Amino acid sequence: MHSIPFFYASTIERLLSMDRCIDMMKDAMIAATEKTIVAPPRLIVPLHDESGLFALMPGSARTPAIFGAKIISLLPANPHKGRPAIQGFVCLFDHETGAPIAFLEGSAITAIRTAGVSGLATRLLARADVETHGIFGTGVQARAHAASIKAARPSIAHTLVWGRSFKKARAVAADISAQLGIHAEAVAEPQAVAACEVISTVTASPTPVIEGGWVRSGAHMNLVGAHSKSTREADTETILRSKNYVDLYESAQNEAGELLMPIEEGAFSMDQVVGEIGALAQGKIEGRGSDEDITCYHSVGVFAQDLYAAYAVLEVANFSGASAHLAP
Repeated sequence: MHSIPFFYASTIERLLSMDRCIDMMKDAMIAATEKTIVAPPRLIVPLHDESGLFALMPGSARTPAIFGAKIISLLPANPHKGRPAIQGFVCLFDHETGAPIAFLEGSAITAIRTAGVSGLATRLLARADVETHGIFGTGVQARAHAASIKAARPSIAHTLVWGRSFKKARAVAADISAQLGIHAEAVAEPQAVAACEVISTVTASPTPVIEGGWVRSGAHMNLVGAHSKSTREADTETILRSKNYVDLYESAQNEAGELLMPIEEGAFSMDQVVGEIGALAQGKIEGRGSDEDITCYHSVGVFAQDLYAAYAVLEVANFSGASAHLAP
């Protein structure tokens, strides 16, 4: 059997620019909405001691003709031990031969594609003249979202970062300033972040970090960190004030706590969701109607995003002749 290339995080980050990823996420979300990709709900298995999760996400796309799977572990205690919380890989297979053709480090693909879809939502929904971006959270996704929102809206000139650790928030802000060349600063009050024109929540908090009364008219929000029925980063008032969009209805009905908890309270219904990002990208549903609208994208993640992002890395590598480490 021939050697199969393995793309490590540093290579993935070098080959997959955020602009390219946002473009690929548009294709991925249209494919998911149009059902030209077959991807069953992800299989998530709790570890026997409840220390983490093991997840399997397979799928097959029509265009590009490729199939594969993402296999990852999620151990929330890992960051305290100096290890990534998410570890694993994406494996791609050739549609014609059935042969595995590449392995890609899973946490890098996850980080870039998650931020890339938020960038797509921001490109489709945020006002064209936005200048401020507020980030709740201090992990990998905080940095990735700073890059994606700047790529989606180059007018962004000022980024605010809030986290439960002010020291970590300050470190993230310093990284953003150095990497993107924009003014970024840590703030102690979450209300300041919530008052920005674009807001990204990328925390691990199970309870709201943002209140609806803090959000200004005309804002766009990307709610990313919560992905279970019992967790949410925004309160019910936030949802009721917003025009809400999801990656897929099926996924949202299973995992979008920000929507499911207001539904359980009797304050909201899934019929009030405007639609899927893929349909918005096609112009099939309404986007922002006025400068006063508050728009909100609910991200829970679907395998189409991983598959298309991984394929984009392979495509750029093949075109540029970039090398990857070879698996034994």
